[in-house]
Amino acid sequence: MPETTTDQPTRKAGGAVVPVLAFAGIVVAVMQTLLVPVIKDLPQLLDTAPSNATWVLTSTLLSGAVATPIMGRLGDLYGKRRMLVLSLAVMVVGALVSAFTDQLLTMIVGRTLQGFAMGAIPLGIGLMRDMLPREKLGSAMALMSSSIGVGGGLALPAAALVAQHTDWHALFYGAAGLGALAILLTFLVVPESPMRAAGSFDLLGALGLSAGLVLLLLPITKGSDWGWSSGTTLGLFAAAVVVLLLWGLYELRVKAPLVDLRTTARREVLLTNLASIMVGVSFYVVSLVLPQLLQLPTATGYGLGQSMVVAGLCVAPLGLTMMFTAPVYARLSARYGPKVTLITGLVVIAIGYGGGLGLMDAAWQTIITSVILGAGIGLAYSSLPALIVGAVPASETGAANGLNTLMRSIGTSVSSAVIGMVLANTANNVNGVAVPTMHGFRVSFLIATAAVAVGLVLAVFLPRAARPAQHTQLRASSEEEANLERAEEVLRGFRGRILDAGGAPVARAKVTLIDRRGRQAGATVSAEDGSYALAVPAQGAYVLAARAFGHGPLASSATHSGEERAVALDLSLPGETVNA
Repeated sequence: MPETTTDQPTRKAGGAVVPVLAFAGIVVAVMQTLLVPVIKDLPQLLDTAPSNATWVLTSTLLSGAVATPIMGRLGDLYGKRRMLVLSLAVMVVGALVSAFTDQLLTMIVGRTLQGFAMGAIPLGIGLMRDMLPREKLGSAMALMSSSIGVGGGLALPAAALVAQHTDWHALFYGAAGLGALAILLTFLVVPESPMRAAGSFDLLGALGLSAGLVLLLLPITKGSDWGWSSGTTLGLFAAAVVVLLLWGLYELRVKAPLVDLRTTARREVLLTNLASIMVGVSFYVVSLVLPQLLQLPTATGYGLGQSMVVAGLCVAPLGLTMMFTAPVYARLSARYGPKVTLITGLVVIAIGYGGGLGLMDAAWQTIITSVILGAGIGLAYSSLPALIVGAVPASETGAANGLNTLMRSIGTSVSSAVIGMVLANTANNVNGVAVPTMHGFRVSFLIATAAVAVGLVLAVFLPRAARPAQHTQLRASSEEEANLERAEEVLRGFRGRILDAGGAPVARAKVTLIDRRGRQAGATVSAEDGSYALAVPAQGAYVLAARAFGHGPLASSATHSGEERAVALDLSLPGETVNA
């Protein structure tokens, strides 16, 4: 029977853990939009063709997509804080590599390393689940999940200001400094999670998923340059289907898969991940359309003639509103559940894009659109990790949220490709320069609205939130509610005491609940009097494994009938079971 172990005893998370993890998420998200203000100048800056310069952005996207699920699984196995620090360290190295070069190939290497940091966001969500009390978990995960949009939104005006007044390499020096600060704060403030998944790292599965993702995302991001009907594009899509199918068959057979596809196929997980793609599509449309509209000259008849910095400031409310939405989400989710909050967010996004069709005539109108969309996207993004965490075992939190973050990245990739194609095909050619049109902008907003409508249908079919123990942690909004839920959990699981060989209570012993498939179904730490309580997700046979410093491990089989009662089971360390 595989065992779940800990490297160190559980440490109580301090009040600064959430802002530090959120700051790390924002720093990582900055990498995605860091070069947006200088995109059009990259061919001249790197002395290369425009088609080659796009690899500076594509490389970051591809490496982020590959790293996100892999780092999530590594965090589940070897420690989430450890992998978070590693992700940030690789990002800092990549930023420094880019800061010291004007060569295309070296720049692509640096940007690829920066993309690996995207795994930090699901790792942060996993750390929050493992350490925070349930009454604080909802708003904390909401803030961490929204950090993708917050970082992207705030980076635009800051990067524009730097690019407009200093050498563009200063962007990378700033990113490296922020990454180093995030590493330092993580070491000082964030404790390591004691939660570990059983099994080993699935190297072959990681290679297969990486190959499949690259084959899928490469034609999505480069299809406009290569031609959507070209042999290269179609061939890569076909190869992606074959590789991902073979990878899926392998993952279903391996004992400790990189991604548990059976869990991923559950209705609540599958629909949440599909809805995440739609939210990703809707998020990126506003980031592509509004900056261009704001910077187009007024001579076009519809351009707003703003500078790069002003355009960034007009879009910045998108990220700021997402940040301030986190506490609102916590209250809504505590009362109605994350499903209702996701639906509410999608409705607000639809209102933002629908209203935005008529709010393109002045800079202040784009600010209104940004605020509405920020509120909707913030609610939607905040709901996604809560839905995932409530549907998977604690030992799979990192990998499951990594996959969910990947789905959002796929959504933004699809959005970038589709909107880029729409704007290119509707552009006017003025003296050899393609100028986007108002028709193209409005079609883009309509596409975003359609994506939101699809996401809304998917969200409606999500199952109602369940009340078992693993799910209730996302619903409490006060200490009183949390205490009530803890009392309810005790009635649906096992409880007892951890004793030593002489019958004395053992405090701070790690107690792990393992289901019949060898997966962790719950974990806790015994109190000062040796007592513990563990809820069960469903009736059936379980193994309770106990471990404490200075004592040998013990595993005892037990069965829960699923009734509203607790099964009493004392565990004596080492080696002896005392049945109540």
